Amino acid sequence: MQADPAVPIHVVKGGDEILLAEAASELVHRLLDGAERAEHTDEFGGDDFELGAVVAAALTVSMFGDRLVLARNCGRFSADDLQVVVDYLSDPSDTATLVLVWDKPVSPNAKSYPVAKRLTDAVTAAGGQVHDAGMPSGKARGAWIEEQLAESPVKLSSRARQELFDQLGDDVNRLGGILAVLEATYGSQTVSPEDLEPFLGVAGSVPPWELTDAIDKGDVAGAVDKVRRMLIGGERHPLQVMSSVVTHFERMVRLDGSGIRDEKTAAAHLGMKGSSFPAKKALAQSEQLGHDKLVRAMQLLATADLALRGKTEQSGQSVMETLVARLAALAGSARRSRGRAPAGRR
Repeated sequence: MQADPAVPIHVVKGGDEILLAEAASELVHRLLDGAERAEHTDEFGGDDFELGAVVAAALTVSMFGDRLVLARNCGRFSADDLQVVVDYLSDPSDTATLVLVWDKPVSPNAKSYPVAKRLTDAVTAAGGQVHDAGMPSGKARGAWIEEQLAESPVKLSSRARQELFDQLGDDVNRLGGILAVLEATYGSQTVSPEDLEPFLGVAGSVPPWELTDAIDKGDVAGAVDKVRRMLIGGERHPLQVMSSVVTHFERMVRLDGSGIRDEKTAAAHLGMKGSSFPAKKALAQSEQLGHDKLVRAMQLLATADLALRGKTEQSGQSVMETLVARLAALAGSARRSRGRAPAGRR
């Protein structure tokens, strides 16, 4: 390998452990550029090494020439711990490249710190790079998945592609593993939905708004499916899911009888900042349900909350499935009632 004095350090961070590991691996592969890893790399990992040793390795002249100094599990270092790296970056070695990977400590109870601003400032000032391996959200997430599919030799039929999107939900970190297995199994053959099904596993999680949208639409089956995916695929605790649903209905209750008719005023009334779209949805659904059904919804939520806290023998999943089914049925009945023309106007 040949160190680039213009980029003396790379910091790799990200909230998803799998994506973080992939990004770090790709970066190391690129920096080595075909050089023998054992000869050109000093590696540190675990919870026992200190950053002083990492800096010392970067400053030590190697008989093999330029080298890479890779340190993992850097999430255990506080801002004060990082000062030794900050000092090093004021006059970095021109024969070594540092790579600090911000994954969590190995010990399960060890404290983990975010990347400190003093480090990112020093990295930027020295001409280094900070790589964010986090997953993009919204439309960018779909574009990222499409990019991964385009780069993979695996060919999916249009129906198989859609089924893969639907099944992954928020758990896109599973994509790489699924594609690797499909490539090993089918090579360049086109994969059908039937070929894909055995490799999908449990349906991935979905964001909370997909659940509340299904409830608002009166889609009982859809609401139950979404809550199952959040509880099983997303491994969320029932009380976490309950909190999202309660917040959704509390917004409607606060708008009920307020006389507010536009989304910006509704957003201000609810104390929302940024997009007013959630306020628009809450306002529309509050009007759709009406006062009596909102009262009934809050009664259902209160009963379910007590059940989740041990007032019944039902499992948390059963309580939540029953709750969202009843809330969706309530919304469905409101939609049907609103859809009927009043007597004498037909």
